[in-house]
Amino acid sequence: MFITGFHSIEEKIRSLKEGAVPGFKLYYSKPGPRVKKILEAAKKAGVSCRQTDDKSLDLLVKDLDPVLRDHRGLVMELSAQAKAPSNIVDFDSWIKKMSAESGKARVIILDKVTDPHNVGAIIRSCDQFGADLVLLPEHNSASDIAGNEVIGRSSAGASAWVPVTVVKNLVRAVEQLKEAGFWIYGADAGGTTCTKIDFAPKTALIMGSEGSGIDVLLHKKCDTIVSIPTCGKIDSLNVSVAAGVLLYELYRKSL
Repeated sequence: MFITGFHSIEEKIRSLKEGAVPGFKLYYSKPGPRVKKILEAAKKAGVSCRQTDDKSLDLLVKDLDPVLRDHRGLVMELSAQAKAPSNIVDFDSWIKKMSAESGKARVIILDKVTDPHNVGAIIRSCDQFGADLVLLPEHNSASDIAGNEVIGRSSAGASAWVPVTVVKNLVRAVEQLKEAGFWIYGADAGGTTCTKIDFAPKTALIMGSEGSGIDVLLHKKCDTIVSIPTCGKIDSLNVSVAAGVLLYELYRKSL
């Protein structure tokens, strides 16, 4: 697998422990100041670095999404044997630990959010506003956090850091969150204005797809429906923008 984008590559390197990293290689052409800085960090982390030319880099990324082919003289290779990122967590283990704790926690649940640009942007907001976990369904979702570099770029590298878990059944996962003391908030029109809500210490926020919103079964599991006050002429916000607003409101009220 090949990844591009200075942010994505930098954060991938930062997430590695020092020492030899089998299956990770960095290819570069003309090393400008930014690339030199990345190469220095890569060498310290034990990542193999090799100089080549732009034509060779073009061949490495030819099968990527057109947006990701703009390598800007730097491409990182991750072998199929590379270990899963440390921020990809097992939900059952995480919820077991959380059940035994009484502190604050914020979970963001993405229901049928299939656009990787939106998923990446939401993860970036999760990093900035202190979400403890992003929960994604295995199906009908852009859930390949480690392998989808559109997500990596859209998150500005935050997808290498923010804890993420993928589950087979969102309804069951929400039930487990409720059993662990979480209050479930569903983002939808017509709910209680977010500025008027005193969010629970353990908060789980469900963001639905822009087309169909939150699934009916998930909607029934919500303790409160929360909405964002707006004044525009169109009927809704982009899901990543809405998530950013609500995450900020959660963060602001925790200060």
